[in-house]
Parts: sequence; C-alpha cells; structure tokens
Amino acid sequence: MLNITDKKVEEAIPPILRLGFRPFFLLGAVYAVIAVALWVWMFQNGQPATLKVPALWWHVHEMLFGFSMAIVVGFVLTAVQNWTGINGTKHHRLALLVGLWLLPRVLFWTPAPLWLISSIEALFIAFAAYEVGSRVIKAKGWKNLFFVPLFVLAIVANFASYATIKGMPPFPSSAVWQAMLWWFTILLSVMGGRVIPFFTARRFNFEKPQPMTWLEWTANLPLVSLFILSFFPVTFAQLGPSLMVISGLAHLVRVMRWQPWRTVKEPLVWALHLAYLCIPVSLLLRGLLDNPFAGHNMLHLFAIGALGGLILAMIARVTMGHTGRAIYQGPNMALAFAMLTAAALVRSVGVVLWPAHMMLMIDISGLLWVLAFTLYVIKFGPMLLKARVDGHLG
Repeated sequence: MLNITDKKVEEAIPPILRLGFRPFFLLGAVYAVIAVALWVWMFQNGQPATLKVPALWWHVHEMLFGFSMAIVVGFVLTAVQNWTGINGTKHHRLALLVGLWLLPRVLFWTPAPLWLISSIEALFIAFAAYEVGSRVIKAKGWKNLFFVPLFVLAIVANFASYATIKGMPPFPSSAVWQAMLWWFTILLSVMGGRVIPFFTARRFNFEKPQPMTWLEWTANLPLVSLFILSFFPVTFAQLGPSLMVISGLAHLVRVMRWQPWRTVKEPLVWALHLAYLCIPVSLLLRGLLDNPFAGHNMLHLFAIGALGGLILAMIARVTMGHTGRAIYQGPNMALAFAMLTAAALVRSVGVVLWPAHMMLMIDISGLLWVLAFTLYVIKFGPMLLKARVDGHLG
C-alpha cells in the first residue's frame, strides 16, 4: 500500500521536478549555450550597458558558479539518494532550489544590488549543502560528507569574488577564479577517481584497478595546496609550477592505470577518459611553460576539456540511467564529445600558437562548445521532461 501511495504522490509531481538531475542538467546545459554565446559576443563588442558587473568577471563567474555549479548540485542531489537510500530532493523544495539558482542569472542584468545577488547565491549553495549533508548524516555515510565543506568553501570564494569588484580584499578576482578552478579540479579528481575506473571495468568486463593510497595523496594534496596558495600570488608564483608538475604526473599515472585504450569503441566511456586526461596535460603544461601568456591559456584546456568534457559525458550518462534507459543504447554523442575536446584545444593550444588570430580562435571554440551542448539539449532534453520509461520513481 505504501508503494502505491508513493507512486500516486510521485505521479502528481511534474517529471522535471522528480529528482535533482532533471531541472539542473537541462537548465545548466541551456545556460552553457546562452552564457558562452553571450561571452563571445561581448568579447567582440565590449561591455553591454545592461550588465551591471564587468564582462570578464561575469564570464568566469557564470561558467563556474552558474553553469558548472548547477550541474554539480544536480548530480549530487541525485547521487545522494543512491548513497544513502533516502529519497532525494523533489517537487517544491527542488523548485525552490532551482529558483535560487535561476534568480541571480537574471538579476545580473538588472539594477539589483550585488549584496542581494551574492546572498541569493550563498543561500542556493547552502540549501544544496543542507539537502545533501542531512541525508548523509542520517544514513551515517561519512565518506560522502566531504561535499559539505566543499560547498562551504564555494560560498566563501563566491563572496570573495563579489568583494573583488569593490576592491575590498587584498587579492584580485583572478585569485578567486584560480581558487575555484582548483576547487573543481579537486572535485573532478575525487569523483572521477571513483566512477571512471568503475564504469570502465564494468563496461569492458575486467577487474577494476584498486586505488593506491600514495598515488591518490600525490595527485590530490598539491591541488589542495594550490587552492590555498591562489590567494597568495607571490608564493603561488614560487611554488605553483612544481606542485602542478607533481600533481600532473600523478594524475597521468592514475588515468593510465584505468586502461583508457580499452574504451575506443564506447563514446560514453572514452569521453570520460579523454576529458580526465585534460587534467594532467593542463597541469603539466602550466607547470612547465615559462611563457605566462601560454600558461594562462592552458587554463582553458582544463576549463573546457576537463570540466566541460566530464560534465557533458556525465550528464549524458546519468540522464540515460536515471530515466530508466539502457545507458549504452542512447543517442550517440561522439560528435559532441569530439567537438568539446576540439574547443578546448583551439582555445588553449590554438591561441598560444596563433595569438594574432585569438579572436577567430575564441569564435571557433565558442561555436564548438555551443554546438556540443545544443546537441545534448536536443537529444536528452525530452527525456528530462518526461517520466522514467521503466515506470520507477525518480
């Protein structure tokens, strides 16, 4: 009787609000298209009169705290149900979370004060942290509690990013963006280390390589140090390159242990490996290149190739699985994955090799990004708007 009642209650909820991945993956992917298209336009035409924050600040902030954070929240709200066995956030609470995410995206284009926008964003991240943390604590699944301090760090960094507009802290906005990129690197390293070898071994029927403690620490401890050092530019300049090389080499060993060469026939798996490979490659290039212009542009190899690439591969996979479909029998996204990798290479290596054509490189990279996420919206959007095909809840 309980199951019947649960099912009736569930069926009264619009499908888009039945689990966190649905609204956040769809809106996040749509916003990925809009935000990059707008940025490419701004890069060519300058600051729009209606945008109340500096255009470059808006671009970086919205790719991190707008697009990427939406996907992270959608993923974690969905995963915590599997981790704990406790029903995930849905319906009115989920709608409220979505509203708290959506409101700042709009308010940037209005005369709304920055304290209000930053407070709404903090409330969004704090609410998401509560929804995850309360379930993890209730289920005593302590290893998944690390998301809560990560979210707290994101709230602090977000407030700091707004303060830099007013020139308040003793560090520039670029320090905050650096720190948040390390925040996402740590997140991708931890989550990628869990799921990529597992998915690979399961799909290709071999035993998953067990994590090596010393390798995990060597890969991740420098990333934590780089996050902290981002706020101390002089020390970062002295120690950063060595830490990047150490972490980059460890991540390279790590990804090779996952046997990426086995995955060439399965786009949903090779896309994960290719995106993750952008982490060590970008770390090594940034650590070894003496040219500051070249080193700076390698940020985009991580931001587009690793962060964007892992997001696109994971949201395609999670959408299939959590809408009751066979994961490897969905729309072929190989072209979209390839376009995103190409976008990363054009925006990083292309700009370094042909700096005189930087504007063209940004146009090409932006177009490839927009096309990749548009393909996701077209192919997977309808799945997110409809009930699970297997009749289960979620």
